[in-house]
Amino acid sequence: MPTAVIIVPCYNEAERLDGDVFVNFAEKHPNITILFVNDGSTDATQNVIEQIAGRAPERLRVHALEHNSGKAEAVRQGMERAFEMGPDMAGFWDADLATPLDEIPNFMAAMERDPEFDFLLGSRIRLLGREVRRSEMRHYLGRIFATVVSLVLRLAVYDTQCGAKLFRVNEKVMAIFSKPFISRWVFDVELLARYIGVRKAHGEKDVRFGVCEIPLNVWRDVAGSKLRTKDFLRSFLDVAKIALVYRKTLRR
Repeated sequence: MPTAVIIVPCYNEAERLDGDVFVNFAEKHPNITILFVNDGSTDATQNVIEQIAGRAPERLRVHALEHNSGKAEAVRQGMERAFEMGPDMAGFWDADLATPLDEIPNFMAAMERDPEFDFLLGSRIRLLGREVRRSEMRHYLGRIFATVVSLVLRLAVYDTQCGAKLFRVNEKVMAIFSKPFISRWVFDVELLARYIGVRKAHGEKDVRFGVCEIPLNVWRDVAGSKLRTKDFLRSFLDVAKIALVYRKTLRR
């Protein structure tokens, strides 16, 4: 049975973390470890995640950053910690559980089915038989953003920003998390840019065979999200920065 470590970055999440959900999931899936990364929270997040982890210490763990560094760096440091734990797979999941934890085994099964996959992205696609609830405004802004990103990366991708991602732990994946990201807002796009570069360095130029989008069965907008409309504008600026910094990598 493959093993996985899932990073849950937390910044001032004391009021939103549902300990019962994490503990129940841990008890059902002994091959999956949840690693909470406290990104320098100023509320009671550290106490809350320590209490949650204490209920299932073998499968729920805590890593605290001294200062708030942003989600990108929290995820990166969490992934490096995960690599040290030696799992077959590692990924990250948003603390609000807009994507339920029950999707993790589905991602792992998809990774197992195809040994070529290094990188799986959750995709919030509205399909019949699936429960994807997203505000109209976010949906249409997301479609515009995804179109711009696809043009920059030269890769047809539907949803880069969903907070559910899983990676196969190997040399290529460890390389894309080896140094801090230039983007604070859309490091998910930068992950893809880095992965394209790593594939090329390994003589595997067609990135489509190494990365796959997984349509989610359930995704719900959760009240209290820290994302604001003006953040979308900052995101476009970050995409422009990524296009400039990684221009040689993204060149065909």
